[in-house]
Amino acid sequence: MKRRMTLMLSLVAAFVAAVATLKVGQLRAAGAQGAFKPPPEAVTTAVAREERWPDTLTAIGTVVAVQGVSVSADLPGVVDRIGFESGRRVEKGTVLVELDTRQERAQLAAAEAQLELARLNLERAGGLRDGGVLAQADYDRAVAEQREGAARVGEIRATIERKTIRAPFAGILGIRKVNLGQYLAAGDVIVPLQSLDPIYVGFSFPQQEVGRLRKGAAVTVRAQDASGPATRFEARITAVDSVVDEATRNVGVQATLANPDGLLRPGMFVEVEAVLGEGEPVIALPGSAISYAPYGDSVFVVGQMKGPGGTPYRGVQQQFVKLGPSRGDQVAVLSGLKPGQEVVTSGVFKLRPGAAVEVDNRVRPGNDPAPKPQRSEERRVGKV
Repeated sequence: MKRRMTLMLSLVAAFVAAVATLKVGQLRAAGAQGAFKPPPEAVTTAVAREERWPDTLTAIGTVVAVQGVSVSADLPGVVDRIGFESGRRVEKGTVLVELDTRQERAQLAAAEAQLELARLNLERAGGLRDGGVLAQADYDRAVAEQREGAARVGEIRATIERKTIRAPFAGILGIRKVNLGQYLAAGDVIVPLQSLDPIYVGFSFPQQEVGRLRKGAAVTVRAQDASGPATRFEARITAVDSVVDEATRNVGVQATLANPDGLLRPGMFVEVEAVLGEGEPVIALPGSAISYAPYGDSVFVVGQMKGPGGTPYRGVQQQFVKLGPSRGDQVAVLSGLKPGQEVVTSGVFKLRPGAAVEVDNRVRPGNDPAPKPQRSEERRVGKV
């Protein structure tokens, strides 16, 4: 039995060895004929063209009201009347709140009566002095009493006026913080008030860029809208700070822009872009054309190549490049690439140097410097 099993195993081993030898021979023959050459990779390409991008600086800015205060009570008192609604626009001098002034008005009536008495006493004293009956000192005392009474009346009237709280400038009110009959202490907030048109945007740039900033230079402000597209505003630089922030080594910049529709509100974050010059020529490629790696960024350039047997084919060569800023879908290539070269724009992740490619440009990746979401438009508002 053992001899029969040993014979059978030997026959199986010989059969497997024969089949393996046959297959190895077939594979070697097929490899020699190039039958297992991998198929070309499908890619899209673009011809490198030189462009001149404007020299720009970008920053994150904060919207600041030209005038903005929290209107508060000047004197303590009880709210007697509220003359506004939250969120409404008001003009300068509009009465917002009136505090109870019944006590002050009673004091005013008494002070006015005392003033009238002092005026009559002064008239009598003047006649007596002219007749030589009254001493000059008594007449001077009557004059002082009349002036003191007038000052007391003016003080009470000023107190009553200060308890009528008015809008210090035209603007948009915030949410009301007081209620009818509420007692207010001095300094208690009544309502925020912001002037929204025009409006400021504050941002900062590195200290080495201070010399390139000019008052009156144009900047673009973009505010992201909840509906998708960003709203663009055209602004002008109106001030550059005179000191450098010691913590960040940045310089504060202020731009002013029109905000007729009130789309920008104080405290909002916005993107700011300032154009500082024409800039240097660059080659703009879609971001998908760049192969990013720790040892260096590169692109694949398409060209005619020769296989091991001298057969020509379209293949790719890897070229390392130096990248610059990005703009929309595009990335600026500063060096390592020449205008006119055909560059792979999609499918770079599956390529290697010398790989064969098949170009199919029916569907290309985005290459727009200012892309927009589908079925949406970028809104542009007035300039300052």
